[in-house]
Amino acid sequence: MPTAAKNASARPLAAPEPAVDDGSAAMVDAVRAWFRETGRDLPWRGRTAPWGVLVSEIMLQQTPVVRVEPVWRAWMERWPTPAALASATQADAIRAWGRLGYPRRAKRLWECAVALVERHGGEVPSDLDELRALPGIGDYTAAAVVSFAFGGRALVLDTNVRRVIGRAWRGEPLPAAHQTVGERAHAAALMPADDAGAAEWAVASMELGALVCTARVARCDECPLASSCAWFQAGCPGLESAPRRTQAWHGTDRQVRGRIMALLRAASSPLNVTGHAALADVEPGQLDRCLEGLLADGLATRDEATGRCSL
Repeated sequence: MPTAAKNASARPLAAPEPAVDDGSAAMVDAVRAWFRETGRDLPWRGRTAPWGVLVSEIMLQQTPVVRVEPVWRAWMERWPTPAALASATQADAIRAWGRLGYPRRAKRLWECAVALVERHGGEVPSDLDELRALPGIGDYTAAAVVSFAFGGRALVLDTNVRRVIGRAWRGEPLPAAHQTVGERAHAAALMPADDAGAAEWAVASMELGALVCTARVARCDECPLASSCAWFQAGCPGLESAPRRTQAWHGTDRQVRGRIMALLRAASSPLNVTGHAALADVEPGQLDRCLEGLLADGLATRDEATGRCSL
């Protein structure tokens, strides 16, 4: 791991000791040992600057690793520092984002790079509050950067971690829609007291949820917690409630927005979106609505004199 965070704000949580020794420490250690043996060798883990970690966290939001990795590599080769990205244009960032999806993330990442140059001399801070103040950086991403980039102690609680803790310790098949104060307190209590141990637990529990203790298929025969998991001992109930990928895609506003963005990325000059032959199959009302949404989000611009649009 990179050098541990020096700022005290990188340690926002004092982990309360469990009231009784319920074997939690041994379970946490088992997950950490499993990760050291089987964790994926991802390019943003352990051998990249904090900027690379921050970029990966933004890209990984709602997007699987297999799609992110090639885009991340190309991005970091082109813009290895915040200053390099800040010197480019927002349109450059959106074009480079390609088909990764949710292009607002590219806009926010470019804005974040500009802010890092203006506020922090082009360096990613290790302070949680300073990270949260950056464009597009919320509580989870700030904690992830503190933990994964600086080896600091912060509560990294994404859906994968929540599912692992909920199943193994509380016998809950799936996490609730929203985090509760009690859930966060329990997660904080499980964190090792030292920075390095807490950082390893964060990435290890996330990896376990991503690869083994998944939402729809639990590979309990591969899990280091099988012998102590409350959910496994109860017979793994509740998987019938796991989300299914049945949401329609073709014809949705999101798909149409993606088609518009693809045209704008490929265009060498402003174009007439509403009259473009490639979008002739889209209902005019839907096309107008999607275009106006992209303009309102700042992902596209329109020349009011000609009506033509560009990134």
